[in-house]
Amino acid sequence: MTVSGIEISKTAIQLAKKHYGNEVTIFHGSVTKMPFDGNKYDGIFCYALIHLLDSKERKKLIQDCYNQLTENGFMVFTAINKNASQFGQGELIGKDRYETHKGARIFYYDRESVKTEFEKFGLFEITEVDENQPMYLIICKKK
Repeated sequence: MTVSGIEISKTAIQLAKKHYGNEVTIFHGSVTKMPFDGNKYDGIFCYALIHLLDSKERKKLIQDCYNQLTENGFMVFTAINKNASQFGQGELIGKDRYETHKGARIFYYDRESVKTEFEKFGLFEITEVDENQPMYLIICKKK
């Protein structure tokens, strides 16, 4: 398996290099600056990140990931949902988006918002999971 990643933290990249050497390619930067290469991938996994982006950034990330999938490739996202205890707390800065403290702006998904954002990208599964907070596991397949 060939693995590539995107990481904004230089410290995290250094730790990955320490543990995995050159077995993993890690691009330094934000997912909002994708794509970092022209490669096509059989699978893309985005863990607990998409809900930190605003609407425009989320749309771009989903489209960019989909564009980099091979035919029959999968994208898997996890995203916090409205069952989280902190939903509705802090300053409302947009529909279902709250700033709980300075810089922490979180969009809380429900099934309808998952469908709205992902249905054009081969959405076929939405599963509730608990990853220290209520999340959705969102799976799409490129046709």
